[in-house]
Amino acid sequence: MVEKLISFSLRNKYVVLIIAGILFVWGVYSVGNNPIDAIPDVSENQVIVFTEWAGRSPQVIEDQVTFPLVSNLQGIPMVKNIRGTSMFGMSFVYIIFEDEADVYWARTRVLERLSSAQQLMPTGVTPTLGPDGTGVGHIYWYTLNAKGYDLGELRALQDWYVKFALQSVPGVSEVASFGGFQKQYQIVIDPHKLTYYNISLPQVLKATKENNNDVSGRKIEMSGMSYIVRGLGYIQKKEDIERIAVGVSNSIPITIRDVGTVQQGGDLRLGIFDENGEGEAVGGIIVMRYNENADKVIAAVKEKMKEVSKGLPAGVTFKTSYDRSTLIEEAVKSVKGTLLEVMIAVSLVVFFFLLHWRSAIIILIQMPISIAVAFILLNAFNISSNIMSLTGIILAIGVIVDDSIVMVENSYRRLANASSERKE
Repeated sequence: MVEKLISFSLRNKYVVLIIAGILFVWGVYSVGNNPIDAIPDVSENQVIVFTEWAGRSPQVIEDQVTFPLVSNLQGIPMVKNIRGTSMFGMSFVYIIFEDEADVYWARTRVLERLSSAQQLMPTGVTPTLGPDGTGVGHIYWYTLNAKGYDLGELRALQDWYVKFALQSVPGVSEVASFGGFQKQYQIVIDPHKLTYYNISLPQVLKATKENNNDVSGRKIEMSGMSYIVRGLGYIQKKEDIERIAVGVSNSIPITIRDVGTVQQGGDLRLGIFDENGEGEAVGGIIVMRYNENADKVIAAVKEKMKEVSKGLPAGVTFKTSYDRSTLIEEAVKSVKGTLLEVMIAVSLVVFFFLLHWRSAIIILIQMPISIAVAFILLNAFNISSNIMSLTGIILAIGVIVDDSIVMVENSYRRLANASSERKE
């Protein structure tokens, strides 16, 4: 078989060159379309269900949220394992699928089960799916570098402007905010005043909710013109809350100002984010979707951040905390450098030892084509270019070089001997 293949190649050298050219072009196309990442994704094929129930103990979360969810999610096709974790105010359920299951098909199956599991949840508790990213999906971290701004202002800027803009980048699954605190209006009730006015705490809660709302109206036609009438009731400042009536005493309205105080503060925090020991910082984490090209996604995120920077307040800039593209570019640069060094070294060795330039060209052609075929196979088996696969290619270059030198030297020697025998 090998003898026939060699004979065919010798008789049809132009066909071999055409095939080699096609493989090289195909390989170059595969290099451009192969996902590039720094580390291989060996995480399990999983879907995460997150449920929040503020203020509840881990045991209550386990009994009323995690256990009903785990029980209801049993029986989904291609599920390998289901794991549940309960903590203070939060529940996590990890549904592990078989490796051959498509992740978006799996998320659809889980959503179908969650629609029926909703009726098992306590009032006001809604399970939600986690982002469609892997365990190595955190590709870029940034912070908002600003002086003279408090953490609440920076967190509001991150949550209501930066986050929404970066989530529109193709390939981004989620932008997770961290640091700072979320602003909120806090009503501090004096229990003695509630007793004095004979008002219960549920009355205060109900009045606050009902007074923070726009009401619908209708269209009125007058003098050939149409007017839309509606009631504006959304709270815009602290004084609006203070003037909300919660009861009546002797025909005099009792407002929230009479039973307590209103202040602006931050939501309850379970931790802080400190940057290099220089103080707290506010920023976000870019989470990449499944099977995306990390290098292209990071480049698109950086371009988007340039646009977003134009709308930031004066003195606020982006500061990169973690950028995986640096590691990716260094890995690719290492492969390119190794390939160039090997090609030059081998060509010089073959030329000086054999003094035959055509033999050196054969090796120079063989190495790029071999690497091109490697990337074709990487795409065929859906394997990304990462440190592991690129390291394997670098090691394989050494084997290719050894084989090339041995084969070319052996062929050159046999052809030289055959030529000498014919002359004799």
